[in-house]
Amino acid sequence: MAERRMFSKKIIDSDSFLDMPLSAQALYFHLGMRADDDGFVGNPNRTQRLLGCANDDFNILLVKGYVIPFDSGVCVITHWKANNNIRSDRYTPTIYQEEKTVLKLTNSKVYTLGIPSDNQATTEPHTQIRLGKVRLDKEVVVDARACEDEKAEAENPQV
Repeated sequence: MAERRMFSKKIIDSDSFLDMPLSAQALYFHLGMRADDDGFVGNPNRTQRLLGCANDDFNILLVKGYVIPFDSGVCVITHWKANNNIRSDRYTPTIYQEEKTVLKLTNSKVYTLGIPSDNQATTEPHTQIRLGKVRLDKEVVVDARACEDEKAEAENPQV
């Protein structure tokens, strides 16, 4: 893991970032300094306790979209790739490969969970199954008649 980290002015000078309390901003910087070469922090709670930050500070980072937490206790800094460019000969892959497989990288170099929200085209067609009004009516009538027949059999059992 490298000893030097960078922070993009586009991110830290944004109104969204500057509107956060100073303790949440400090937590973001410290998490960034402790992140591996892919932006993963294995012990965000320890960093939070070390700074004396409240849980609200981490929650603010989460709500504002600056970190993504995982059930394993690991978190990733969403703007990591926008902040840092690491040369390939100095890059060490993260040990959190399972968590990394859940992430997607948008065109603006931001980590997101699952499918990116930037309307990328997919190779799979999105088909819709629609039932016409007539077909729905027939199914309802058939189901209603079947229920009536079952109800009649239950009331008048044949011995």
